[in-house]
Amino acid sequence: MIKVEDVEKIRRAYFLERMSIRKIGQVLRHGRRVIRRAIESAEPGQYRLEHGRPAPVLGPWKEKIDALWDEGQKMPRKQRYTAHKIYQELYERGYRGSEVTVSRYVGQKRRASQVKQVFLPLEFDAGEDAQVDWGEAVVEMSGEREVAQMFILRLNYSHARFVMAFPFQKQEAFFEGHIQAFHFFGAVPKRITYDNLKTAVYRILVGHNRTEQVAFVAFRSHYLFDARYCTPGQGHEKGGVESDVGFAQRNFMAPMPKVGSYEELNAQLREACQRDMERRVRGGEETVAQKLATERAMMLELPRSDYKAYREHLATVNPYGLVPLDTNRYSVPGHVGEEVRLRAYAFRIEILAGEEVIASHKRCFGREQDIIEPLHYLEALVQRPGAFEHAAPLRRWRAEWPPIYETLLQALRQRWSDERGLREFLGVLALHKDNPPGLIAQAIRTALDLGAVHLDGVQLCLRQLSAVQDLPVTIDLSGHERLARIGEQPVDLGQYDTLLSGR
Repeated sequence: MIKVEDVEKIRRAYFLERMSIRKIGQVLRHGRRVIRRAIESAEPGQYRLEHGRPAPVLGPWKEKIDALWDEGQKMPRKQRYTAHKIYQELYERGYRGSEVTVSRYVGQKRRASQVKQVFLPLEFDAGEDAQVDWGEAVVEMSGEREVAQMFILRLNYSHARFVMAFPFQKQEAFFEGHIQAFHFFGAVPKRITYDNLKTAVYRILVGHNRTEQVAFVAFRSHYLFDARYCTPGQGHEKGGVESDVGFAQRNFMAPMPKVGSYEELNAQLREACQRDMERRVRGGEETVAQKLATERAMMLELPRSDYKAYREHLATVNPYGLVPLDTNRYSVPGHVGEEVRLRAYAFRIEILAGEEVIASHKRCFGREQDIIEPLHYLEALVQRPGAFEHAAPLRRWRAEWPPIYETLLQALRQRWSDERGLREFLGVLALHKDNPPGLIAQAIRTALDLGAVHLDGVQLCLRQLSAVQDLPVTIDLSGHERLARIGEQPVDLGQYDTLLSGR
């Protein structure tokens, strides 16, 4: 192929030096056809392969590759032949060429079979439409790397986006993500577009018809928005939020967040979403925050109360006072052998007996863990004080409580050699049900200093410390001259004489 520099030399020789085509050929060593093409146009010609390159090794096998490819297209999508599988099939039949050559040929067939689609640019009215999707990002949680699931809700008019991280994509997380997004935007969009998520769709029917999950219909009814579902395999129908997934991964999750909990991670993501609203929407002068202010006025109002975003099921308390959820177990006070209701929120667990919440825990995202509240087992320990040293709930708590607790326990055991000292100590531990741990530790220290080494002494010190904390606020009476001297005037004892005389 002739170079652009040679084209220039030919054209200068022909147009400026008035050389003939024959003379140019003799001097510059080019054929007549090349010279004429350069005279017609200054642009260098494009290389065109007129005849296919020989493939001495692959050539005899192309027919077999074509047959395997055609056969694969009739199979389910996830069971079709890959380039590597086709190479293995050829190798078993005697092919000894490169696997890269086979992969390149299969890639050409794949690209040739793909249908090129033209997508239409879309515009949306304020408050009308939003899109939801999930994405993934790796985070460092308490020193360990794990994959966080990102819930993303995007408003199509203002381009405002909300991102929240969860350890899973279960229905309670799906609902909680919506609720937090609605509060972040201050209103509810009139329609939301989804993939065919199992948390929303039970069965895909013909066209855009769906059998929806009962819980999702109740959730949607609470907030009164409409739902729209994409055609299966056509994720571009909600391309806005699809691009937001990549944006969040590159901008909100890079560098990799190092946090201690999902609560901390979501606080960072919320701040990032807030800062993101200061950007200007492409092709306009308004920021996302300004467009959101316009859109919010056209959206649905938030209801007075949020939907209860939990999954509920019945469970039986086992002999160890534990209730199972997934692979973990959570403690309850008493109620052994009884049937209870377990409500699983995204980040917490509630256990109810009837309508009463008898236990509440942070949700555990590990496996085969026992989440135990030691206070749930104090009553059983009072009945079986001999198990104190080996009871798992107390051993875990004992490893964390302040040293002053051990000092009190030793003093109580020295005062009462029988089990009364241990029972007095268990009574002190029971005070944690209604009082903060720091105040109880202070009350124990004060009781020991006073020599009041018993439950009553700790309770008395605790009441005194609580009373000090609850002192009434001093009222400023400046500017009220009639009230300023109340409490300072002298006492008239003669009034008592008047009272006693009966007058």
